[in-house]
Amino acid sequence: MAADILSDVLKEVHLSGALFFDVEGCAPWVAEAPPSRELKALIMPRAQHVINYHVVANGVCWARLLDGDAEPVCLTAGSVIVFPQGLPHVLSSEPGLRATFDPAIFDEPPPEDIKPLMLTRNGDGPETVRLICGFLGCDVLPFNPLLNSLPSMLVITDGYSERDGWLASLIRAAAAEGRDSRDGGRNVLSRLSELIFIEAVRIHAERLPQDARGWLAALRIPHVARAIALLHDNPARAWTLSSLARASGVSRSVLASTFKETLGVPPMSYLTSWRMQIAAGLLADTDTPVYSISEAVGYESEASFSRAFRRATGLSPGIWRSERNR
Repeated sequence: MAADILSDVLKEVHLSGALFFDVEGCAPWVAEAPPSRELKALIMPRAQHVINYHVVANGVCWARLLDGDAEPVCLTAGSVIVFPQGLPHVLSSEPGLRATFDPAIFDEPPPEDIKPLMLTRNGDGPETVRLICGFLGCDVLPFNPLLNSLPSMLVITDGYSERDGWLASLIRAAAAEGRDSRDGGRNVLSRLSELIFIEAVRIHAERLPQDARGWLAALRIPHVARAIALLHDNPARAWTLSSLARASGVSRSVLASTFKETLGVPPMSYLTSWRMQIAAGLLADTDTPVYSISEAVGYESEASFSRAFRRATGLSPGIWRSERNR
């Protein structure tokens, strides 16, 4: 997979890890997580969106989206389950158990050890499980191609040891760090949260079927990946379909058809979205004047940039900046 392109996107969508939480249960147990938007104020109030995921450090459990048609999935030790869109879900010692998430925890400032995944039924049986719950913040708007390409529930189970057990090593490190109280532990766990998520995405991308569509699948097509890399490397260039096709080593018609077929949008539409994401970050993170940002992302005038930004976000650049800097 084109790792540099993935790195570009993770940087521009401000992927950042939050704390881990350890959850331990004895069968029968059940834990239910609400939509991540309800956890955002607790976990990462400044993030646009929160992704939550769980690592099974020990034991076996079942996971299911809280959707009437969703089937439960069995997770064994070492499994990772990610909910990229932050949908509500339930984890339990056996299929079919349900719990009630208590919204009262949002009424008062939470204690430091609050666990957003609450074990509301916890027995004393011999079967135990240990879960490590990770949370990541990221942007959704104006453009997050990675998030849009991930399923609502991403499951990585046994057989992920292609890179000498890198994911397994990360899981072991998170489990050990979670039990210790060493200086800097919170920062270490934050970085581990990001790394576990990134590795899970890499493994998912490697396992996509040959006929898969979407941003991750597009990175496996050499000339499409090359086109995306060129747009990322030089978003301010006055690209045309013809110039992008020449630089990608294919004809104009081949690039147009494969790009649109795989990503669902034409190359120039992708470029506009990427420009808006870069601009949104510059507006939120810097004091760079709007006219300079417009030039940095390829617009000849501040007015034309402002119109494009408003179409993409519904807000003017000035309002976007003021809202993100509150």
